[in-house]
Amino acid sequence: MPLPPPPRSPSTPRLYRIKRHTSLQKATDQPPKTHWKDFSYFFMRTKIVLSIAVAAAIAAIFFSPILKDDHNLTIIESKDEDVEFISFEDGVVGPESITFDPNGGGPYTGVSDGRILKWEEKEHRWIEYASTSPPEFLEKCKGSKDPSKEHECGRPLGLKFSEKTGDLYIADAYHGLMVVHPGESVARIIAVEAGGVPFRFTNGVEIDQDNDIVYFTDSSTQYHRRDFMSTIISGDRTSRLMKYDPKTNQVEILLDNLSFLNGVLLSQDRLYLIFAETTNCNIFKYWLQGPKAKTVEMITELSGFPDNIKRSPRGGFWIGLHSKRTTLTKWALSFSWIRKQLLKLPSDQVLSVSSILNNIGKSALAVRLTEEGDIVEVLRGDAGRKIRHVSEIVERDGRLWVGSVVLPFLAVHHF
Repeated sequence: MPLPPPPRSPSTPRLYRIKRHTSLQKATDQPPKTHWKDFSYFFMRTKIVLSIAVAAAIAAIFFSPILKDDHNLTIIESKDEDVEFISFEDGVVGPESITFDPNGGGPYTGVSDGRILKWEEKEHRWIEYASTSPPEFLEKCKGSKDPSKEHECGRPLGLKFSEKTGDLYIADAYHGLMVVHPGESVARIIAVEAGGVPFRFTNGVEIDQDNDIVYFTDSSTQYHRRDFMSTIISGDRTSRLMKYDPKTNQVEILLDNLSFLNGVLLSQDRLYLIFAETTNCNIFKYWLQGPKAKTVEMITELSGFPDNIKRSPRGGFWIGLHSKRTTLTKWALSFSWIRKQLLKLPSDQVLSVSSILNNIGKSALAVRLTEEGDIVEVLRGDAGRKIRHVSEIVERDGRLWVGSVVLPFLAVHHF
């Protein structure tokens, strides 16, 4: 399996290749004298071939073929009749991340209008816990699921409570790293840049519960969350892995030169971080301590686009899969001209194709891996399923809490 270019330490020098561009010749006013029909036919045929290639590339990116059974794996079939769907009010969508407070309350999740909601199971209802929206936008944003308003309303993605302080740390895609202190209802901004470069797509968050160090990711310094498809298609490598120390109020860049870094998880022995590189479907370890400190190693390459990472009480960790990646996907995106054509398409059209093709056949919704990167369990969905585009799995008390960045509910799978 070929290895991708390794993420580099911020101290590693950058190398740039300068390309020289030739100027375009001016068009002549005289009509072509010969072979005009041949040229016209060739041009038309080229456009047709290009259109087919673009369509094939879109299908390759999002098509989810049937997952073949492997007798070494445990397969959990996710059927709609076996799943509890906890819907939201006000028309909001997108419970990207799920967390429980230090007292076991919750779950809590962030939704499309910038609010953090808490599920009160005894009362069987959602209550408002906090918001990443500035106070002046609270009423205006309530109920919004419009991506064009996310920069005002906020879009909470990764969530994690500090067990010591009860602080809720939030990776908001637009407002940066934030925190909600106990008793407060509006998130405070902690950091919006690192190394002089602003965050543009803050995404995953993790906490070392021993010292309250916060690890988090910025998926791109070029594209916002609402343009996440462009981050993948363009091959953007501006993503960063960082840590925040609440004692010093300082942010340190651990790694950069990554392709759409997403979820992050601290190992139980606190020796390393596990993180997902979505574009290349790779899972890495970044060593924090020991003889391998400050080095990176790839532990596996998945067949789907990975999102958040959460520990399983039965060992290993769960990774949500947004959609399937095929061999054809890798082939299609290896050509810069195909990527350029895809980037010209309206994002809503690309997402519509994604939604349709992801409902074809069975596919893996999430996988559970060992610390060494071996897949041991698969959550699999049927065609026409309600659950899709899984962003996160939280396993707790014999239940799988399933988050998705696009769905209007939180799903609970009993197993």
